[in-house]
Amino acid sequence: MSNPTRVVIVGGGAGGITVAARLAQSGGPLQIQIVEPSDKHYYQPLWTLVGAGVFPREESERNEADLIPQGVEWIRQYVDSFQPEQNQVTLRDGRKLGYDFLVVCPGLQLNWQKIKGLAEAVGKEGVCSNYDYNTVGSTWEAIRNLKRGKAVFTHPSGPVKCGGAPQKICYLAEDYFRQHGIRDQIEVTFASALPVIFHVDHYRPALEKVIQRKGIKTLFEHDLCEIRAASKEAIFRRPDGTEQVVAYDLLHVTPPMGPPEFVARSPLADAGGWVDVNKHTLRHTRFANVFGVGDASNLPTSKTGAAIRKQAPVVVENLLAERTGQPLRASYDGYTSCPLVTGYSGMILAEFDYDKHPVESFPFDQSQERYSMYLLKKYALPNLYWHGMLKGRA
Repeated sequence: MSNPTRVVIVGGGAGGITVAARLAQSGGPLQIQIVEPSDKHYYQPLWTLVGAGVFPREESERNEADLIPQGVEWIRQYVDSFQPEQNQVTLRDGRKLGYDFLVVCPGLQLNWQKIKGLAEAVGKEGVCSNYDYNTVGSTWEAIRNLKRGKAVFTHPSGPVKCGGAPQKICYLAEDYFRQHGIRDQIEVTFASALPVIFHVDHYRPALEKVIQRKGIKTLFEHDLCEIRAASKEAIFRRPDGTEQVVAYDLLHVTPPMGPPEFVARSPLADAGGWVDVNKHTLRHTRFANVFGVGDASNLPTSKTGAAIRKQAPVVVENLLAERTGQPLRASYDGYTSCPLVTGYSGMILAEFDYDKHPVESFPFDQSQERYSMYLLKKYALPNLYWHGMLKGRA
């Protein structure tokens, strides 16, 4: 009897659990290991609504142990380095794992330190962020405690988790201020390093109308580079190198993000530090038995859980094909989805591919705000995640 094929999956988030579940159901003789140091697993898309007071943060949390698929071994440890020439992963405790196939999906690293003063300021005195379980509560606290003044919401340069998320909390906060009769006391500003509100033409006009209707001030090509917490000032850098000082009473920060350091300094990385994969097959460009899924890959599409839901079946199908010497026929078209919440009763569901063409799931114009889409975000998508996607069923 032949030995089972050894598959090591680095990362036990959305990508790792989904791929493991699908592989475990494939029926092949596989020995599957997930390397993941965290004992908690988070449904991070919910943090937008947690920051807006819709859900307690605990709603987004599960025990990692409860999500590991049956028959899969969980190695609770950090990865130190990759040796793809030797088909080997070295863990931080010194252990070495051999593999026949490697799937790399450790997610993004939040680089708080890249903005001067942010690490010290976040979570205190009006500086908040939805991007971490430990800081998301501070967003809701800052929103509901603000009665007058200036509320500023930022979007950094470079890739972030869900390209629409930085603006969603801005819209929700504005809606909260309006519902509580204090909107005319608060100046709301969205400051983005990007040149436009959204990079997909089909959805941009609708979002520009949202901004206009809500009276939100926009500062495009403004990249947050420093926070002076003592004087409540945010410093933004312009493309020409000049800096602009913006006063705030509430400052919601989306931190710069990038690939984890152990990926960026590995032989698996491209020049930017991302896992270097073919954008259709998701196989590594240099190592035939390595695949990449999700946010740490260099795929030219928005980094979302919805993208991972479409990538995972492609990886599994192509890994199993490579294992038996078959051609890689499964192809990923860059599908991703950004549920753009525009308030407590509306959402635009942006779905598109590599070419930024809409790939919509419903038989109506999804660029229009709809309450039904907000309910999808609030109730249906979390259920799909926990009970469908992570089980390898959806």
